[in-house]
Formats: sequence, C-alpha cells, structure tokens
Amino acid sequence: MSNVEAEPVEIRCAEQGDERSAPDAPQVDVLSPREVPLGGPRAMSVRRTLPQRARTLIGAWCFVDHYGPDDVARTGGMHVPPHPHTGLQTVSWLFSGEIEHRDSLGSHAFVRPGELNLMTGGYGISHSEVSTARTTVLHGAQLWVALPEGHRDAARDFERYVPEPVRIDGAQVRVFLGSLAGDVSPVRTFTPLLGAEITVEPRAVIPLTVDAAFEHGLLVDAGVVRVADTLLHAAELAYVHPGADALTLVNESDVPARTILLGGVPFDEEIVMWWNFIGRSHEDIVRARDEWEAASDRFGVVAGYAGDRLAAPAMPKVTITPRRNPPRRPPRI
Repeated sequence: MSNVEAEPVEIRCAEQGDERSAPDAPQVDVLSPREVPLGGPRAMSVRRTLPQRARTLIGAWCFVDHYGPDDVARTGGMHVPPHPHTGLQTVSWLFSGEIEHRDSLGSHAFVRPGELNLMTGGYGISHSEVSTARTTVLHGAQLWVALPEGHRDAARDFERYVPEPVRIDGAQVRVFLGSLAGDVSPVRTFTPLLGAEITVEPRAVIPLTVDAAFEHGLLVDAGVVRVADTLLHAAELAYVHPGADALTLVNESDVPARTILLGGVPFDEEIVMWWNFIGRSHEDIVRARDEWEAASDRFGVVAGYAGDRLAAPAMPKVTITPRRNPPRRPPRI
C-alpha cells in the first residue's frame, strides 16, 4: 500500500471544542480519515488517517490504512503485485477475510483475523498481497512503523504471532506489539511500541494503565467510543499527547465497539516518505526508486507470484523535503 497523496486533511483539536474535557484530562486531537483508492478497475478504497499534514507519526507509527468491510465480489478485493519497501516495518492486522503474503525473503504466509504478520524491510524487501478465493468480506488495517536511523538498513525479516485474547472487565484485548493489560508480545521492535486490538462491550467503561512516556493513537473500527472525554466515531483516529499514564475508553453505544490502540515514544527523527519508501533525504528516495526500476538485488524477487511487478510512479518534479511532527505542546495547567 502506497503513500502518495496531494490533499491530506487536517486535524481537529478536541480540547478546544469538547466542553466535557476536564482541565487535567490528556490532550487529544482527532484525525479524520480520507478515502484513498488502491487502484485497479474496481478500485478497492482505504481510509487513511496517518500520515497527515499536521501529524506525520505517532511514536514510530507512520502509516495507518483502515479498510472494509469490503465486498470482494464487488471490488475484486486486494490485489497488490510485488512492490518494494525501505526503512520500515509493515504490520498487517485483519478483522475478517484472508490475504496471501509472499516476499523476497522467501516467506509465504496467510494473514488471518487476530494474527500479526510483521515484515521488516530495512535496506530493501519486496512483497505481494492478494486476498484469497476464500475471502468474501475483507476488513482490516495496514500499518507501517518507521525504523530509527541506527536500524533503517536492517536485514529483511518476517514474523508471525497469534496473541491470546485477554479478558478484562468489559473488554477483550489482543496485544500484538508491546504490553498492555498484563500481557506482553514477544515480537521484536526497534523502538518502544504498543499495538493492541480492544473490543469494548456495550456501555462499558474501560480504564487502561499506559506508559506516560508514550504518545498514543486510538483508531475506532466500529462503534462510538469516548477516550479522555473526547468522542470518536468509526474510522476516526484520536491522537493522545504524551504524559498520560491512564486512558479511559467508554463505549457510548449498545453494540460492541472495536478499536486499535497504537503507541510509542515520540519519534524525533525527520523522515522522507514517498510511495513505499522511507528515507532521510530526497536522494535516498531517488536511489531506491532507480534500483527498484532496475530490478536490483536490493529488493530481491517474490517467488510464486503469477504476474508482473508493480512499476514505480514517476518522481515528483520538486525536491521531497523531510517531515517531522509539529513541536510538542506544553502541558495544560
């Protein structure tokens, strides 16, 4: 999944407009999604909430695509030919459906609901993603993690992990990265991170202990959820500023509400994101694109995929400048 957009939307600052916010409540911004077509004749679309012009990262999380429920009989589902990545890890998380993954490390796996598939494409990797014939409804999230400078050329890797659901009063939690609700994922990350699916029962109030050094993002997949006294609707992503050691999730509806909670220490490096590459300069991106188009060994070959590789788009006619998050706000007094 690529990251080429001309018109990212802005955020709304919840603490400015939500009269219910208490003076000592965590600072929250709400990032609204925008529809982005993946391409193809029937163009399956995704809802993208990160990156945006006003916010590039949440911790090291730099890309959040949310899609479905998608009727594959109508859209054709997901069919992304072999394409490259640099400087990042991809995290695939499904709610329904099945995706066949192949990569140039030689991995061949099936992404299924409740199962983490994490691919490391530091110096270079390529992979394909195709929804299977068994899939009738495709629904999930595709997430990227930026690698820090010391590891941005890390070797190719692929890891699969199936977290056991953890029951807490009023909710079920699946921790796929980091730790939450007494559960710890064994999956390695290059910066401190949190990733968890949290399903909140109708009208339940869920207090969660979190790391105050982290900034957090809460993506609502289904339902209406209040976090830190800020109301979120389906497909919205709340950004919670660092400093909170607890978050309270409130399901405001009479049906279960499903969310994904992301977190990490603020990522203070500047990055350049273009297409499927993350670098530190325009020249990094040009070099990666040229090597992909030349079928360089840098990205390897995806064995077993029947079809052509995805061609890189033309480079923009301007220099791509590095991006970082806006300066952090001082805490409210």
